[in-house]
Amino acid sequence: MHRLFSFCKRLLLLLVALGVAAPVASALAADTYPSRPIRIITPANPGGTTDFLARLLAAHLTKIWGQQSIVDNRGSASGVNAAEITKNSAPDGYTLFIPYHQHTVNAALIAKLPYHPVNDFTPITQMTEGGLMLVVNPSHPAKNAKEFVNWLKTTKDPINFGSAGIGSGGHLAGELLLLTVGIKGQHIPYKGTGPAIIGLLAGEYHFNFMGLTGAFGQIRAGKLRAIAVSAPKRLETAPDIPALSEVLPGFSVVGWYGVAAPKGLPKPLLDKIHAGVVSLVKSPEFIKTMRNNGSEPKYNTPEEFRQFMLDDMAKWADVVKRAGIKAR
Repeated sequence: MHRLFSFCKRLLLLLVALGVAAPVASALAADTYPSRPIRIITPANPGGTTDFLARLLAAHLTKIWGQQSIVDNRGSASGVNAAEITKNSAPDGYTLFIPYHQHTVNAALIAKLPYHPVNDFTPITQMTEGGLMLVVNPSHPAKNAKEFVNWLKTTKDPINFGSAGIGSGGHLAGELLLLTVGIKGQHIPYKGTGPAIIGLLAGEYHFNFMGLTGAFGQIRAGKLRAIAVSAPKRLETAPDIPALSEVLPGFSVVGWYGVAAPKGLPKPLLDKIHAGVVSLVKSPEFIKTMRNNGSEPKYNTPEEFRQFMLDDMAKWADVVKRAGIKAR
């Protein structure tokens, strides 16, 4: 026994000297991971897309790994609180985070974030990608995307658009549209999606970029007219509605959701968690559910997801600056 102990001690010292003890330890940790419940922090209250995706992921990871995953709802502050909790957690695989498009937009809108949206985290993979629906009141003269863009360029009336609030996806999409066409317009912020829809139905402004789920309901009821989607290409669930990029090449506003962890997650754990999340995103049930809600399932490598978020940060920082949106 003494000889065995001495041998193990010498082996450990040799591994330390060679700089391979940590990789060996993290590989062993990945083999036994998870050995206790996993916390999935979501920057939203119960209900809504972010919470829904977190619960789908929790159920899936619980099933494939046989260890419970728990959703921890941390809504408020545009996701800043949830992200800060994640940043300050141990990079041991037992804290995961569901970032979404607001996570990168916050860098442009909030002057002093308590973290860097990319560098202070370990990006794992995207889960979904989707767009917004450009809608107008049925009384609007434009019937399609081409007519709408022509109306923007030629109308003599002051142009205004509404959204769920300053810094929302609809606000930034509207500002990007005006910048792309090269015209001026007035943003009218409402206190939430519901009031913004009521305002459009009442004819208080000209157009809105709104979430797909809510938009489809209003369109099917004949209360709003669909003009285009903001995604780079048409949606499989609405192939008759064009992408705005068909009229304005290069225009793209993508809503996305993904999975991240605290900075410093060891690669063996990163690889195992990435494989677990991707197995959900590739499943037929997940694909069907997402497409029924107007989104496309999407997964990528951690490196690709990192670059995607960096590019998204740069894009919205430019839009916020050019549009003169005041940071909070």
